Amino acid sequence: MTIVKRFSSIATLFLFLLMPIESFAEIDNISSAINKAGRQRMLSQRIVATYCQIGQEIQTSKSRKQLKKAINLFDEQLVELKDYRKSGKINKQLARVTSLWKPVKEIATSPVDRSKAEELRLLAEDLLKASHRVVIMLQDESGTKKGQLVNVSGRQRMLSQRMANLYTLQSWGFTSSEYTGDYSQALNEFKGALTELRSSELNTEEINKKLAKAKREFAMFQRSSHHKDGEFIPLMLKLSADKLLVVMNDVTGLYEALGNGG
Repeated sequence: MTIVKRFSSIATLFLFLLMPIESFAEIDNISSAINKAGRQRMLSQRIVATYCQIGQEIQTSKSRKQLKKAINLFDEQLVELKDYRKSGKINKQLARVTSLWKPVKEIATSPVDRSKAEELRLLAEDLLKASHRVVIMLQDESGTKKGQLVNVSGRQRMLSQRMANLYTLQSWGFTSSEYTGDYSQALNEFKGALTELRSSELNTEEINKKLAKAKREFAMFQRSSHHKDGEFIPLMLKLSADKLLVVMNDVTGLYEALGNGG
């Protein structure tokens, strides 16, 4: 009971922690662009996760608010990225993201329907790939190790929500070896990238402390995802994934500050 209460209090703060002031500021440097483009990847996965959580009545009111905020933030950051100075190739890729975003938004803003869940997931997969391409193009434009760290750290946010949506799809009764395989892959990728980030010689003391916290939260996440006899615990998984997202969002912001010379 104590653990549940602890998770609940953290989750209450989540909406505020997830949306830093910088999210709504004009992009004026490459590190900020990489961070926000990277956050779009996370939002593509978070939308699926919260949609499925609403369908299973998992913290329904909170999940609805989180879904709405994810949709609004994706829209806002897409506009900011389009306004940012960039190459013609990035312009073209952002146009593709815009095209792929429309059907995702259409389903996500309609009443939750279990029969639409897997379609939403497939559409979000295409959106994720296109959004990731924008990040890579911006990282290449940056040409710095710091830009790469913003990308890798930001991708951890996406993986936290990817694991959440794959788990929640399965807890909603969608059985697929693809979901099981993708979940295991995301878990391993998160673990590997966390090791990579912790070994960076560019880390400040504050970043190292945050990454140590991320390691602890990841261990908690893994424990939350364990189930036996086919029993899923989607509420615990949601709370743990959200907490993991918050700490990785903090880390990404710190790497962005490094890139800005802060």
